[in-house]
Amino acid sequence: MDGAQAPSGFKADALGQVPGALQELINTGVLSGAVTLVWRKGEVAQLNTLGQRDVAKSLPMERDTLFRIASMTKPVTSVAIMMLVEEGKLKLDDPVTRWIPELSGMLVLQEAAGSLDKTKSAVRDITVEDLMTHRAGLAYGFTSMGPIAYAHENKLGSALANPMTPDQWLKALGELPLSYEPGERFHYSHATDVLGFLVARIEGKPLGQVLSERIFGPLGMKDTAFWLPPEKRARLARLYQVGPEGSPLKDVSLPENDTPPAFEGGGGGLISCADDYLTFARMLLGRGEVGGVRLLKSETVDAMMHNRLSEEQRGHGFMGMPFWLSQGFGLGLSMILDAEKHEWMGAGAAGAFGWPGAFGTWWQADPANDMILIYLIQDSMPLGPEAVTAMQGQRPTARIGGPVFQKMVYAALG
Repeated sequence: MDGAQAPSGFKADALGQVPGALQELINTGVLSGAVTLVWRKGEVAQLNTLGQRDVAKSLPMERDTLFRIASMTKPVTSVAIMMLVEEGKLKLDDPVTRWIPELSGMLVLQEAAGSLDKTKSAVRDITVEDLMTHRAGLAYGFTSMGPIAYAHENKLGSALANPMTPDQWLKALGELPLSYEPGERFHYSHATDVLGFLVARIEGKPLGQVLSERIFGPLGMKDTAFWLPPEKRARLARLYQVGPEGSPLKDVSLPENDTPPAFEGGGGGLISCADDYLTFARMLLGRGEVGGVRLLKSETVDAMMHNRLSEEQRGHGFMGMPFWLSQGFGLGLSMILDAEKHEWMGAGAAGAFGWPGAFGTWWQADPANDMILIYLIQDSMPLGPEAVTAMQGQRPTARIGGPVFQKMVYAALG
């Protein structure tokens, strides 16, 4: 563990309390370990490597420990899309059927949780912007209720370890009805996976190759990819599930492929580490540029950070929570609109942006304070059909460390 050096305007004593607070979660047995990073005004103000990445082998968390970052993949895929927009290869209002005919002639459920047999024709095609803002009407099994949740599970399989090819998966997706009309409301879904395969079709090469050539290579993100070669596997943190009170953590890690998978999920498939993701976050905080490398125009990044949800759309809950009470959603990222109202779930100034991952990974870039926070853990949550119901009543897990980390860092700013 590296303690608080407390540069960049932090109160040394206050920032120094962060690792001890997170260590308490490890001591209580709900968290195997964590890597946290605080960057402010050009330097790393604090790095904590706590607990173990592999409990059975007693391997410690380290600065270069690798994590399955799940939906923290989405902002990366969204940046790739915006690079293509800048190059004139597509527009936000383009119907995606131009490249993905599998999504032509979509049907829409008459009731989102109702019978799959009761449908109507969609009023229009899905656009690129619909996908970017999760307003395409698509779904995830774990964010949905009723028959459509189980249909997604049965027809599409896992979003993280999928045996299908992109073409097979898109065909299967197109055979499912939409939960809502395109553009109607935010419904968290496979939309960014579709965006990833859209990138691949436009560029004529696999998504992983595009991201490597266009983003990871130029930014020096040498440990970020959809596939982990054997020589790096010892660095990967195991994925754990919290059991009943008093029981040990259960290792529920995903199997490793011997060869790169055909299915590269732009919505959640990446593996990365703290320093790699810091570079990516700094690029966005720098409005498209970091270290002399520019990926996007400043105005493009500004457009990504602009809330596109209407007041009515923000009135709907997300995963059983009033998520939009303090936040909005732009092109692949959420942003804080009201810092005071945001205190119920974390901390941050108005304009701070990011997007978390299903395994408890979280990050936030804050332009007002020139600061980036990264919180990396591997804590499994229910991702099966109707998971919103399954999560209710569970005992607190390692995820409570995220808001604790946020609040303590902001408190240390004074």
